[in-house]
Amino acid sequence: MKNALTHKMIAVLGILIFLTSCDKDNADDNGIAADKTEIEAAVKSGEWHITYYFDSDKDETNDYVGYVFTFNANGTLGATNGNISVSGAWSVTDSATSNDDSSDDDIDFNIFFTSPLLFEELTDDWDIQKFTNTKIELYDVSGGDGTTDYLTFEKS
Repeated sequence: MKNALTHKMIAVLGILIFLTSCDKDNADDNGIAADKTEIEAAVKSGEWHITYYFDSDKDETNDYVGYVFTFNANGTLGATNGNISVSGAWSVTDSATSNDDSSDDDIDFNIFFTSPLLFEELTDDWDIQKFTNTKIELYDVSGGDGTTDYLTFEKS
């Protein structure tokens, strides 16, 4: 009888340890252990380059070689390449403030360009796949055909 009680107590203790160890430590559904403020702070500092862009069915990274991206504190986004300068907007939103149709509790990295067409392709509410202070890997699953786009920025 005493042995059965001991086994039950060990089982209950094991379950409690398991349940308390499942805390995500501020990670979203993708395991990103960063919050909105941390991501914004990292992106606002320094210059960034696109090191990978895969659009639906092909690698289009070379279209952005030489462009330097700056994510400004006022929400504006600049891309320059020599004499070429393109302006847009950016923001980071969580599921409570995002307008996307995802029911996930996630953080979105929003990019908006109105022109030229090359930059309009980057316009989306991207999901964060991986994040560090020097690299942010984004992805987006198309609502139309279900293809997945990938976009990676790295700090210079």
